[in-house]
Amino acid sequence: MTEQVLTEDTALQELGTKAKQAAKVLRGLSATEKNEALSAMMESLKNNEEKILSANKIDIENGKENGLTDALIERLTLTEDRLAGMAEGLDQMTKLVDPTTQSDGQWVNDQGLKIGKVRVPLGVIGIIYESRPNVTVDASGLCLKAGNAVILRGGKEALNSNQAIIEALQEGLAKTSVPETSIQLITDPSRELAAKFMKFNECVDCLIPRGGAGLIQAVLKQATVPVIETGTGNCHLYVHESADLEMAKSLLINSKTHRVSVCNALETLLVDKSAAAEMLPELGKALLEAGVEIHGDEETCNLIPEATPATEEDYSQEYLGYEIAVKVVEDYQGAIDHIDKYSTGHSDVIAATDYQSIQNFLNDVDSAAVYVNASTRFTDGEMFGFGGEIGISTQKLHARGPMGLEALTSYKYVIEGSGQIRE
Repeated sequence: MTEQVLTEDTALQELGTKAKQAAKVLRGLSATEKNEALSAMMESLKNNEEKILSANKIDIENGKENGLTDALIERLTLTEDRLAGMAEGLDQMTKLVDPTTQSDGQWVNDQGLKIGKVRVPLGVIGIIYESRPNVTVDASGLCLKAGNAVILRGGKEALNSNQAIIEALQEGLAKTSVPETSIQLITDPSRELAAKFMKFNECVDCLIPRGGAGLIQAVLKQATVPVIETGTGNCHLYVHESADLEMAKSLLINSKTHRVSVCNALETLLVDKSAAAEMLPELGKALLEAGVEIHGDEETCNLIPEATPATEEDYSQEYLGYEIAVKVVEDYQGAIDHIDKYSTGHSDVIAATDYQSIQNFLNDVDSAAVYVNASTRFTDGEMFGFGGEIGISTQKLHARGPMGLEALTSYKYVIEGSGQIRE
């Protein structure tokens, strides 16, 4: 088992060097060899279930003692079903097409050069994340399948869980042609080491933060390694005056309460003024029955007496809990203006039957995922058919939305000639 306790710069350097060496090996492996490694990781994860769950219980107990919120405890918690789902995710990855076996095109130029554009791994990917041990498995599997080595830096609240998971995954890799050092974990939770990791350009090719707004902004501000910004999710549901009320109610409750602690959960409800008197009391009743606290503007509070007055901050909030911001908007343009101002560019949805309003919404809202009459909870790599995800990118360069295997690759040009020189 690889020693990974990092307390000094030399240890971080050693870990990075091993990752670079592993990335060179991965670049030359076949899709079959990588799939065999994923299968071995899956079996080892299953075989170490008791050990992983025991480690997770320690993290949960520590988290409660340290005052972690219910939302963070929910993210942190592993169960037999969740572990089985993580193992199943690795199995599903074996069935996905390896993007590094694909060509993005081939052509011959005027000088007779045959030019090809082929997919290649990014190299060494660093992941900085909070609370969720399932990220350890998802990130490890996806990075490996795309031919990348990965260095993981999870939060201290999940340290025992992550260590147990990494040991299980490396135990599986030890039985294959893939180096154990393809997957490594930083076990020193200090911010000082994290800051050095963010500037580890010599060994890390790309950094992906996964967590709350605070973590993501900290990485964006401190990192010199290229960063892919993943999603803080202030997701909106706009109920247009033409919406079917029962459908809107169903979308609202599913988007908000199906799993409140994730970035694709709904955080803001907008309702057309012309439909508010009819629809908002029913929508509010459904939210209250589901245990959701409502923060609303003046008109919302008039129609839903249980609502509390909303502040400006409420409309910018990613609650990740049983709270929601509600606003009555003047009309369609009022909804678009609100979304433009407050949306984080993650997932926004319109509930409507009016064709033109639907088409306008799809064109006017510039988010990574824009929905018509469907729950925001579908913004997920597995739901999109990617077999999992490394995160949900809310930026526009390189990757956007749920990031599957292709987002973990770049490309290079290969040129074949027959002695051509440029004159």
